[in-house]
Amino acid sequence: MEKKKKTLKVSIYTQKGGVGKSTITTLLASVLHYRLGFNVLVMDCDFPQHSLSNMRERDRVSIMNSEYHKKAAMKQFQTINKKAYPIIKSKADIALETALENISQLSVEPDIVFFDLPGTANTKGVLTALKSMDFIFSPITADRLVVESTLAFSKAFLQLPPSDDQNEGLALWLFWNQVDGREKTGLYIAYQEVIEELGLLMMKTGIRDSKRFRKETDDTINYVFRSSLLPAELQLLKVTRFDLFIAEFLKIIHL
Repeated sequence: MEKKKKTLKVSIYTQKGGVGKSTITTLLASVLHYRLGFNVLVMDCDFPQHSLSNMRERDRVSIMNSEYHKKAAMKQFQTINKKAYPIIKSKADIALETALENISQLSVEPDIVFFDLPGTANTKGVLTALKSMDFIFSPITADRLVVESTLAFSKAFLQLPPSDDQNEGLALWLFWNQVDGREKTGLYIAYQEVIEELGLLMMKTGIRDSKRFRKETDDTINYVFRSSLLPAELQLLKVTRFDLFIAEFLKIIHL
């Protein structure tokens, strides 16, 4: 009898704002749930702004106001016969319990739960939640302050003393986001060497920068990129190398 895979807990986490934490979470969740056949649950723990829950509401309005997106949503539902993935509001200190409660009420157990946590690590419950993850993926950009802050946090986090509720199999991976093709590759090589010296894990695929990362689905543009109700269109995934990033992501988490 085949053993059922457990629900994976994943957080796209960084202490630095503007590096793409919530955007990457949304893009991953939407492609996995709507295009690749996985079942996803998203825990929006970024109190008080709850940016992902607010995005879901904006997405609903945008789809109703756009014939293009309305047709895309109808076609999607007819094709996969699947509801939108739930986005549940919670505070970080009760995120794990809230996730378990919601999983028990779902008709289909999710393959993966994404936890969007506050960037401030000393917010109550953040470190405990991070320690309970199966995987943490931390985006970094070619900015000295972002790299230094992320490396310092990652190293310190991995050296924290173990706790009773810690996941012993936790793995933390760094990845390049907002990669600008005009930047010198020597800059990335130099940072890469430092990362290797620190013994930190680094993904091979970097996500290319695009203005589309800063635009949500709306009623003025006929494309889908950052949306919690529709997956990003394939050509846009290729342009940003997000298709390659997802393939490597799935390989790492063995999903």
